[in-house]
Amino acid sequence: MTKLSVNINKIATLRNARGHNRPNVLQVARDCERFGAEGITVHPRPDERHIRYQDVHDLRQIVTTELNVEGNPTPDFLELVRAVRPEQVTLVPDAPDAITSNAGWDTITHQIFLLGVVTELKSIGCRVSIFLDPDPAMMKAAVATGTDRIELYTEDYARLYPTDPATAIAPYIAAAHMAQQLGLGLNAGHDLDLENLAYLKQNLPGLAEVSIGHALVCDALYLGLENTIQLYRRQLQ
Repeated sequence: MTKLSVNINKIATLRNARGHNRPNVLQVARDCERFGAEGITVHPRPDERHIRYQDVHDLRQIVTTELNVEGNPTPDFLELVRAVRPEQVTLVPDAPDAITSNAGWDTITHQIFLLGVVTELKSIGCRVSIFLDPDPAMMKAAVATGTDRIELYTEDYARLYPTDPATAIAPYIAAAHMAQQLGLGLNAGHDLDLENLAYLKQNLPGLAEVSIGHALVCDALYLGLENTIQLYRRQLQ
């Protein structure tokens, strides 16, 4: 079964808007796990506009499923990961001022750099995933970095799904089959929601994990957090 990792960045955004501790990010993480989430994802950025570096340290102490820390492997990010040692690190090539992740890695151009980062992270016990577009050339080059998994960037799928699901999913199906052939584990994330998630799951063989934050938190405003997490898990069955 594909695991659901809940990204709690938006909870931290809401907390930071008032400068206090409401909502409590740690309590929300506990509740997500209690309600059925099989992992907690955070993506700290240099300006700490949502998840703060201290949040990651604190979450490490209380997350009982899997902690997935996403980010661009800058020196500060790598220092954080060395200290926290999450179960999974997802390497994302986002610029410091990016509103959200918007592209996968060029694993050909950055192969040597990524090899060094992946080697170090695996040496301290982290599973490593590299954020990628469904591009065969980039997937083949990713193998040389030693990464355990790739995470397919699914914005294009989500954008096309409402009008043409078959066309939207086609490159991702090909990527999933290639991942199996290359021996890469497969994750997916970005703009997945209750409308498009089940179709993605049904069509991607070997899909190990999805990380979902923005849509899930928006749905929880109307449906409640516990109910929403259960609805997302049902899409993955």
